[in-house]
Amino acid sequence: MKRAAIMGVVLTIASWAVAQNSGQAAPQGQAAPAQASPQGQPAQGQTAPAQGTTAAAPTGKRPPQAKTQPEFDAYKAAAAITDPAALEKSADDFATKFPDSELKIILYKTAMRGYQNSNNAEKTEAMGRKVIALDADDPEALVLVAEVLTERTRESDLDKDQRWAEADKFAKHATETIETDVAVPAGTPQEKIDAYKSLLRSNAYSILGTLAFKKDDFTNAEKLLKQSIDAYPSSPDPVVVLRMALALDKQNRYPDALKYAEQAVSVAPEGSSVKQLAQRERERLVQLTGGSPSTPAPAAAKPATQEPPKN
Repeated sequence: MKRAAIMGVVLTIASWAVAQNSGQAAPQGQAAPAQASPQGQPAQGQTAPAQGTTAAAPTGKRPPQAKTQPEFDAYKAAAAITDPAALEKSADDFATKFPDSELKIILYKTAMRGYQNSNNAEKTEAMGRKVIALDADDPEALVLVAEVLTERTRESDLDKDQRWAEADKFAKHATETIETDVAVPAGTPQEKIDAYKSLLRSNAYSILGTLAFKKDDFTNAEKLLKQSIDAYPSSPDPVVVLRMALALDKQNRYPDALKYAEQAVSVAPEGSSVKQLAQRERERLVQLTGGSPSTPAPAAAKPATQEPPKN
């Protein structure tokens, strides 16, 4: 699902306070998470403030906490599970045993990310909907469900308009809650908070731009896709960049489109389908503008009618 895996692996801030058993190593490329604690105790990996001092209050929502030690112990046992299907079952069992627990949402979010990383779109959506049922303002779940609805809905689907409308609603709401509804544990570096929020915002605008593109609203698609690119400029999504080139192409703005096609070629992984599509689009635009590509392109140009792949 495009760049969504980055969200689940690199910057899962909300899980840092509660996501893993203390003896479990963090996934490669992810900061080691702190441990959840019963209410009134500092999270493992955090230091209680010295007597007479006040700890700095993090912005955003307070991370979930356990109310009792048995709840906390049951959570730890479930959180240690790495297989998404097994974790989903454990999350359901935990929710049945502790229906009022704040921690059940974290188990469902962890299962959601596990399914996402295994490219199981159907289950990613299902877990995301469980998260949204518990917290309708959770921006990560809103973005992931909206992305599945956008990318996995076909033109021939009878419920296409309903699914796209829901995706639009979720993505727009995510842009409204990113600043207020990310649970940030005390001590989280500000640069990581900012990067996480920027990535969420970039993905939300990507979804909205893609929906506009699919509806042939290329002017609005251009605006929204540019917002996506600008929100996370350090790591542009090649699919978004290519869609931007196609949106400009559809408006007959060939020189501007060529710039984005060149960028898509440069940032897309070698051998990927998106790179091949970007190369074809670049060659087409080179022929239309009479310019020359900065790097070799295929000899035969093809019309810019194919959508970027749904990864």
